[in-house]
Amino acid sequence: MSTHAPSASPSAYQRIYVWELPVRFYHWLNALCILVLTVTGFLIANPPAINTASEASFSYWFGMNRFIHFAAAYVFVFNFAFRIYWGFVGNKYANWKNFLPLRWTQAKEVGKVLRVDILQSSNTPLVAAGHNALAYLTYFVMFLVFVFQVASGFAMYANMSDAWFPSLFTWLLPMFGGDAGLRQWHHLATWFFIIFTIIHVYLVFYHDYVEGHGVLSSMAGGWKFLPKKHVDGDGKSRFSGRRAAKPTSAPPRSSS
Repeated sequence: MSTHAPSASPSAYQRIYVWELPVRFYHWLNALCILVLTVTGFLIANPPAINTASEASFSYWFGMNRFIHFAAAYVFVFNFAFRIYWGFVGNKYANWKNFLPLRWTQAKEVGKVLRVDILQSSNTPLVAAGHNALAYLTYFVMFLVFVFQVASGFAMYANMSDAWFPSLFTWLLPMFGGDAGLRQWHHLATWFFIIFTIIHVYLVFYHDYVEGHGVLSSMAGGWKFLPKKHVDGDGKSRFSGRRAAKPTSAPPRSSS
């Protein structure tokens, strides 16, 4: 059985603007920060032995590694804070209400996505202008892990810093048995990001290949193609979204 979406005429699609520039900027900066934090974090947890004839104080590679980790953490925090702000001022696709299944229609959509993506008991893709309800809910869980990583990281950093910001999180230390216990949880949460990234990249390519709505390119240019039957007459998606641009032809999908 073919895994492609059914063939459709280019005129059956409508080009709509989904991801605003601030959301796209946040996405790629966040991805870069997570990559840097993960690599430097693993080096901090298990530093390799680097044999060199020079004095260790001359190379200072481990100190630079920690500095990069801390600097990336600050960028990560400000970028995350900006995304929270944009959840209140951005378009419908970026709105914070999407991240929680507050409406029954959202909860039902979570079930539909599970049947398609996880249980594979249905081969009818769910058309959504922004993220589907399950993706939004998953991102909300990821945001909670973001908060924990930020709080735990700065709590451990507070002992070696005179800055006021890290000291705001020292109350976490006794809750997790001190530095050693909190460090274990901080390290464990890093694996959440690794596993999430693998699944995230797979699903992006999967949905882009099967549905052909421009999921992958939309995070670069902001635009998606949706079947007109899933877009209201005034140019607004029935699922979520702002006004769409004038209809633009999209390449037909092959059924083979």
